[in-house]
Amino acid sequence: MNFGFIIDNRKCIGCHACTVACKAEHEVPIGVNRTWVKYIEKGDFPDTRRLFSVMRCNHCADAPCVEICPVTALYTRADGIVDFDNRRCIGCKACTQACPYDALYMHPDEHTAAKCNYCTHRTDIGLEPACVNVCPEHAIISGEMQNSQKENFRLLGGQNVSVWKTEKRTKPKLFYIRGDKVSLNPKETNSDTDYMWSSQSSGVGHFAKFAEERIHRSPLKEEVKKQAFVQIEPRKKARRVYDAPAKGVLWGWEVSAYILTKAIAAGAFLIPVTGGYFMEIPEMVKRFGAIIAFIFLAVTGVLLIMDLGRPDRFLNVLLRPQWKSWLTRGAYIITAYGAALTLWLSASLAGFEGVLKYIEPFGIVFALLSAVYTAFLFAQAKGRDFWQSPMLGLHMILHALMAGLAVFQIASLIIKVNVGLTMVLNFLTIAALTFHLITLAIELTTTHTTDDAQTTVKSITRGEFSRAFWFGMILAGNILPVLLLLAEKYLALFTGKDWVFALSGILILSGLWFAEDIWVKAPQRITLS
Repeated sequence: MNFGFIIDNRKCIGCHACTVACKAEHEVPIGVNRTWVKYIEKGDFPDTRRLFSVMRCNHCADAPCVEICPVTALYTRADGIVDFDNRRCIGCKACTQACPYDALYMHPDEHTAAKCNYCTHRTDIGLEPACVNVCPEHAIISGEMQNSQKENFRLLGGQNVSVWKTEKRTKPKLFYIRGDKVSLNPKETNSDTDYMWSSQSSGVGHFAKFAEERIHRSPLKEEVKKQAFVQIEPRKKARRVYDAPAKGVLWGWEVSAYILTKAIAAGAFLIPVTGGYFMEIPEMVKRFGAIIAFIFLAVTGVLLIMDLGRPDRFLNVLLRPQWKSWLTRGAYIITAYGAALTLWLSASLAGFEGVLKYIEPFGIVFALLSAVYTAFLFAQAKGRDFWQSPMLGLHMILHALMAGLAVFQIASLIIKVNVGLTMVLNFLTIAALTFHLITLAIELTTTHTTDDAQTTVKSITRGEFSRAFWFGMILAGNILPVLLLLAEKYLALFTGKDWVFALSGILILSGLWFAEDIWVKAPQRITLS
């Protein structure tokens, strides 16, 4: 069996009976929806037309939400239905980022993910889903897609049907008869103009963090609206009239912070220990780096748990793992890195220096994996095109090295090393910052393959995030530290070299905070439905 839906747009009258029936059947709270109807108006008066599109889970044959779920709370049944088990869900919100169709939401009371599950409790006993049963026009057709005796099979063979976002290669099983591109493609209408429910921010699912920071509340509000009117409305001649409220930014500051603390934890160990293979590094410096790495790795774990909707179920990641998910792999990588740091510190403090050379290679490997695994997790979030960049892994390794170098620049206030080591540290810091600027220039000036990714780049360089990007990330976090280190001989006459180094380190870490926060939040501003 292979179940799917067909939406016959020739019949849909936009009555919302399906939405109401779904809410009643599953006790869906106000503010969130498993299925909803989107209204789009196109044309100019008096030649206008209103389109209705039923939006919901596409029950994809290759569902990215299933692949990214770390605890198998989402799974594909033998009959092709993508179901979920909220008893396992930890509320990590990874599935909401992976779904290109914006079909998942966070339950405001249970703090777990939820979505259309094809009314499996009805399907299993031979009944149709509640939305199908209640539709007065028989505009929603459910059933097996490959059974020649079923209506779905006949409609698929006899009608011109379309699916949504084929470029995502999810093999969706939600088909539209006479599906209009303007209605199905969210880029065809401007989601930042006013429509019914567009102004609902606080309380959208009661779980949408930072929804009030949407672009229509930014300082550039009037200019953005002006551009939207000039560039979008006359060309597309379509607008949203009714739609579900936006979910906002679901991965917030906790995720940005954990990426930064993880970078510090990786870099603080990598810099001195790896450097020890090329030059003499004092044991005191290595030990300091390992202690800092251990502390920030512990903070990373705390932030990861804080971001979960159900932190009480965190151990499900380790005890009920779904190995395709990079969130699961990351949890084990961090655990292994923590074990390596513990062994290294124990051996160092106990005076077993001869053992350290056997532990250090494992520490280096897991430090690098800790730094880079989030890039693979973001790549699994197929709903966010900007995160699909192949350079994201390089950025995260670079950020770890920059964070480690910054830690030792700041540590120069309390740890005194020879002039040669200081010169090497400064050279590496300048080289890392310069290379970082080069990779950023390549990343942001190279033509991106999708409209969503290009829109994200524009919001970073010229839109909502431009001030944080140019002044916080580029100027304060990269250019000023380079200038300080190049001019340290002259500045040292006024403040002392150690303070120059420490200030450069503080600026680098502040720039990294802006970098992580922008890269996490900017792609989530893109409307998916």
